Amino acid sequence: MQPLAERMRPKTLDDLIGQEHLTGPGQVLQLAIENNHIPSVILWGPPGVGKTSLARILANQLNRPFHALSAVQSGVKEVREVLEKARNQRFFDQASPILFIDEIHRFNKSQQDALLSAVENGTIVLIGATTENPSFEVNAALLSRCQVYVLKSISDQDLLKLSLKIIEKDPLFKHKKIELRETSALIQLANGDARKLCNILELVASAKEESIIIIDELVYKLVQENPAMYDKGGEMHYDIASAFIKSIRGSDPNATLYWMARMIDGGEDPKFIVRRMIISAAEDIGLANPNALLLATSCLQAVQMIGWPESRIILSETAIYLACSAKSNSAYMAIEEALHLAKEHGNQPVPLHLRNAVTGLMKKMDYGKNYQYAHQFKNHFVEMEFLPDELKGTTIYNPAENSNEEKIRNTLNLLWKDHYNY
Repeated sequence: MQPLAERMRPKTLDDLIGQEHLTGPGQVLQLAIENNHIPSVILWGPPGVGKTSLARILANQLNRPFHALSAVQSGVKEVREVLEKARNQRFFDQASPILFIDEIHRFNKSQQDALLSAVENGTIVLIGATTENPSFEVNAALLSRCQVYVLKSISDQDLLKLSLKIIEKDPLFKHKKIELRETSALIQLANGDARKLCNILELVASAKEESIIIIDELVYKLVQENPAMYDKGGEMHYDIASAFIKSIRGSDPNATLYWMARMIDGGEDPKFIVRRMIISAAEDIGLANPNALLLATSCLQAVQMIGWPESRIILSETAIYLACSAKSNSAYMAIEEALHLAKEHGNQPVPLHLRNAVTGLMKKMDYGKNYQYAHQFKNHFVEMEFLPDELKGTTIYNPAENSNEEKIRNTLNLLWKDHYNY
């Protein structure tokens, strides 16, 4: 049996829940069907609001061939293959096929550029779906050839209507006695997402009991116990991201890859994953291996350049490297200590010898007096006080016990001798 969300997928505009500002009488998509003409469009909205359903409805009601690609799984090769099929389907004045690309923001520039001429010459009508602002995520050249339509989250009232419709008509509930006593948890956890609502009700219907009373406690319990309910905007999102970072910190590449795969499979934005790795490279690896931060930063650039599906390999390489790297949080602890000192002793004056003598008056006031230029001394170092008088000798950075920072410790001890306690 198909998943409940697929069984409930609307077949006509009248079946579609919400989006009346686009699909209602006299609105732009209703007129497109009546006039048998649809421009290339970008459907921008949160997950589970009907972007894919709307594309299929338009193709069906306009009687157009329909091709679908996922930007997560497809590259330029797949795009070109579909475009070739579309060209072969056009005869004489036959209307252009519709190419639907889900998560089009995941395509990089070259992948999006591959669509330009086909959209411009009418080989296909492009319908792209994105959860991200197309102004930032879709190439300007492609965006200029498309209309952008904004889809809204499903209202609480419409979610409730959909719940009642599912319980009344879906085969999954046919042989069960269902009482919808409380709806707050359903509405809250669905969070404007019809697909998520279907997934939650499918969990409810999977219970062995023939008689089920739907109350908030039951819904929360079922969702909490089902780890597959990944929610990019909810608690599970942060729990899995936390497990990912802690696996890197714990030097476990296997767990690191598993939790990253869970995020990818759940539709997480790759840039979110890379940002977490950049933070981990600085916070958890730090000076034990400074190259980790360079690699994580390069990973962000590479993911933006390459796009999906190849970028998953770049994410994997970076995640494995971070997990297997030596660890140190000394830089993190040092800035925390420095911020604490700045708050506790924030009014300390800058020592006169460290001040710039910009004017003659400043020179008379001994600004810059006795400052010694380090590059004029052996090893480009001269022992001098750089902290305020009240904080003299305060050690803020403590090198961790790893090979890289042991070298740093030895160098600092050699330079500063008994000045700081390293």
